[in-house]
Amino acid sequence: MSEEKVRKEEFTISGEKLVSTIKKLVREGNIRRIIIKNKEGKTMIEVPLTVGVVGALFLPTLAAIGAIAILMSECTIVVEKVEKAEEPPQAE
Repeated sequence: MSEEKVRKEEFTISGEKLVSTIKKLVREGNIRRIIIKNKEGKTMIEVPLTVGVVGALFLPTLAAIGAIAILMSECTIVVEKVEKAEEPPQAE
């Protein structure tokens, strides 16, 4: 049985790069949640991601993120990534 470990990464980008960065993160596939904060640290949007959220299902959220990006010159993205702990080898 494997355990999941959640790791948070936080980085600051310009508003104009927000949508492309989010698309890249979603393609990585091991993202549990994305939180976008303004430069004062206030959460603007929090997007929980489940396995298989891609394509048309993610488009409305991406449109909302794009609207937020227009209003922000700088933002912080907090990414929760899921890492599976490796299982110890089993004796035969």
